[in-house]
Amino acid sequence: MSQTVTTVTVSGMTCGHCVASVTEELSEVPGVTAVDVDLHAGSDSPVTITSEAPLDPAAVEAAVAEAGYSLR
Repeated sequence: MSQTVTTVTVSGMTCGHCVASVTEELSEVPGVTAVDVDLHAGSDSPVTITSEAPLDPAAVEAAVAEAGYSLR
């Protein structure tokens, strides 16, 4: 089975709790198998999402918003 890797940039994360919130919400998006956050505290942080199929950008944005952050 092939995997799809999507990288997004999230703004506003400052700590491990922020990372946990974003990871938890993105992990609930259907098809997501892994979330890797490269935290740059106080700056924009790249987030790599591995999924079974291409993700709906609106679903990714909604999950990040649910965690309290926004995409760049």
